[in-house]
Amino acid sequence: MTTILFYEKPGCRNNNRQKAMLELSGNQITAINLLEHPWSKEELDAYLGEKPVAECFNPAAPAIKSGEINPLDYTKEEAIVLMMNDPLLIKRPLMQIGEHRIQGFDTTVLRDLIDLSGVSGAETVVKTFRMTDMNSCPHINNFSCINPEH
Repeated sequence: MTTILFYEKPGCRNNNRQKAMLELSGNQITAINLLEHPWSKEELDAYLGEKPVAECFNPAAPAIKSGEINPLDYTKEEAIVLMMNDPLLIKRPLMQIGEHRIQGFDTTVLRDLIDLSGVSGAETVVKTFRMTDMNSCPHINNFSCINPEH
């Protein structure tokens, strides 16, 4: 069993499905509220990795959807400062698995680190999860990131 630090927005439907898939695969989840965590520049930088800066932003964040913030306009350092000030801008989830830090729910990356096949009796449910989009916000057409239930 692998323990995963899972930084989430409590109540987020995708984060709930992602955690369920990980747990049904035999992993232990320690959920941390991404919105309340005291981020440092160094810590957040470790999760963002080498991805293009625009891919590190949550496309469903109200400031992005409204056009107030264009992810293409920022350097990584500027983006980190913005995200520290408004954690809704951070693409979720952030996960720490051992020494590995990951942003987003990429099952290809996860399979290299942990077993995602499903514990006995849960294989079918986990397989169903793998066949669905576990990253795109189901509320992309509204401002659900500001609603704690979504």
